[in-house]
Amino acid sequence: MTTRRLTHLKTYTAGTLFILPAFVLFAVFILIPLVYGLVMSFTDYGGFNVKPNFVGFDNYAKLVKDDYFIVSLKNNLIYTLLFVPLTMLLALLSAVALNNILHLRKYLRMAFYFPYITSMVSIAIVWGLLFNPLSGPINHILQAIGIDNPPQWLMSSQWALIAIVLVAVWKSFGYYMVILLAGIQGIPEHLYESARLDGASRFKQFLYITLPSLSPTLFMVLVLTIINSFQVFDLVSVMTDGGPGRSTNVLVFRIYQEAFINYKMGYSAAMSTVLFLIIMIISIIQFRLERKWVTY
Repeated sequence: MTTRRLTHLKTYTAGTLFILPAFVLFAVFILIPLVYGLVMSFTDYGGFNVKPNFVGFDNYAKLVKDDYFIVSLKNNLIYTLLFVPLTMLLALLSAVALNNILHLRKYLRMAFYFPYITSMVSIAIVWGLLFNPLSGPINHILQAIGIDNPPQWLMSSQWALIAIVLVAVWKSFGYYMVILLAGIQGIPEHLYESARLDGASRFKQFLYITLPSLSPTLFMVLVLTIINSFQVFDLVSVMTDGGPGRSTNVLVFRIYQEAFINYKMGYSAAMSTVLFLIIMIISIIQFRLERKWVTY
């Protein structure tokens, strides 16, 4: 074996050993469960060591006729359409504002980021008390400013999902704000200096410099927020348990109900597969559209 081939072999071996731990973890916790869930979706497996029977595409055919699943999918789409733009807008505005407040940036960044690292269950319990229509301070404040009939929030089928969206936005936007703030700080300062010399206002600087330069970061945040919106579970479980009625029942919570309450593991695996396909298709569409609006 020549010296060159021996060097290539050593490099290849070293690289393989470096990525092996990550690959093992990926295989054990993601790849194998993914394949196992896909196989399970073609069975009537119900847990408790009961031997599953192969049912083909019956679980998927049942999903099309399942009103509960369709309602959960609809609720999830509404949640996504509210959560994604609100989170991105609030994160972007906060990042731009913090970038201009140098002396308070460190403290405000910490304050905005803190809810993201706080326990979701704790946040859900506290906000559940705040949204209490009878004793919660939110409705007391609304009544104090002249709103005689404030929303019933978590007790209303019209407002419960909106309340959950508001809590999710409050908890999450600080994380995406930090990402966008890092992107803004990476924009070359000479671009703004040239714009100021040409008489450009702050709004025009934001519109023609900040937004185009920040488009790769905004794209990443868009992908992350959409994926996050289809994985909402904790808030729904603690604050409303899917109610009132079915108004806050979303896909992941419905999967949990079928798997661990109704013990229909095979049917819940079919739902999980559909959820995976939805996220994958949306991600593919986003990456296709990336070329048209992302500036590198």
